[in-house]
Amino acid sequence: MNDNFRKELEQCLNDNIMRYWADRMVDPAGGFYGRRDGYDRLDPEAPKGAILNARILWSFSAAYRLTGRQEYADLALRARDYIRDRFIDSEYGGVYWSLNADGTPLDTRKQFYAIAFTIYGLSEHYRATGNTESLELAKALFHDIESHSRDYGKGGYIEAETRDWQPIADMRLSDKDDNASKTMNTHLHIMEGYTSLLRVWRDPELLDATTRLLKIFLGPMLDSATGHLGLFYDNDWNRQDHIQSFGHDIEASWLMMETAQVIGDESLYLETLATTERIALAALEGRKADGSMVYERHADGSLDEDLHWWVQAEDVIGQLYLAAYHDKPGFIAKAEESWRYISDNLLDRENGEWYWSRLGSEGHPINRKDDKAGFWKCPYHNSRMCIESIETLDRIS
Repeated sequence: MNDNFRKELEQCLNDNIMRYWADRMVDPAGGFYGRRDGYDRLDPEAPKGAILNARILWSFSAAYRLTGRQEYADLALRARDYIRDRFIDSEYGGVYWSLNADGTPLDTRKQFYAIAFTIYGLSEHYRATGNTESLELAKALFHDIESHSRDYGKGGYIEAETRDWQPIADMRLSDKDDNASKTMNTHLHIMEGYTSLLRVWRDPELLDATTRLLKIFLGPMLDSATGHLGLFYDNDWNRQDHIQSFGHDIEASWLMMETAQVIGDESLYLETLATTERIALAALEGRKADGSMVYERHADGSLDEDLHWWVQAEDVIGQLYLAAYHDKPGFIAKAEESWRYISDNLLDRENGEWYWSRLGSEGHPINRKDDKAGFWKCPYHNSRMCIESIETLDRIS
């Protein structure tokens, strides 16, 4: 059973996801296009986002590391060079939030979430290819975050600043988010970026920062009554939301385990092992009988039942981690069931890639109002699901 599951994941990675980005998203003028809409129509004038480009870099780098396909190495280098030449701010450091389609700066604010993803992509590029320039760029961005985002008094990291590292009123990642100074999402992906960098650069300051981040998830970020993680906080760690985000919870459960493994402290690993099992099982409150996972539970107890691509992807990995590390082998079959939902309902088998979501309305129609590829629709959650799941299945077997 695991062999067929693995083969399908490998085929999805190469033929559905990476092929799409290689064939449909390379911009001959430089880098990658910024958007294709829900009907797969190219918008060549769309802005180019830092998150999209950093995730493209990570995805092609990681896919090259897994498969050895030279095309992936070539496209990873293309992404790295564009980030180096266009997104990295040579005057103040950090990365621009977005560029115009011609590669000139558009929104120059410094969103630390985007800087973290750039570290993630650059460090994976070094891991996959040995490119030392990528490692040096990642180190510099690490120091930018530590210098400008870290709250050395109360712990954690603030969300955003202006181009020249001054306070900014609106710190939101998107208009769907609360304007909070500290968020679970940004902390999760700073931790992810730092963990990736720590794999290849065992710097004491980086090790300390990564350890402190993990302890935030084990402490102030965790709702001890429910096992869920909060989303939005003020500077003093007072929670500002009452949402239970199933996708973020299941994603955090396995990323925390990954971080604990890379840190290598046995007592911290055992604490993380116990806590992440609880977080993962709480997240699975959002899993449906067909293997899909709904988006979130609102403060009034009602559910947002849209079935987002990234939530489904994270659910597969989280369940495989329950099997691999928490002595729950039955979750291999459950993970495959969740993959089957994705394969049957979210893959665009004609054009490639995945649809944004199935809507929670009657019949769960395909959502075409949101992008097939764009500022937030990147080859990351789904390629990472394929790669991480393949590697986890190999460890289990």
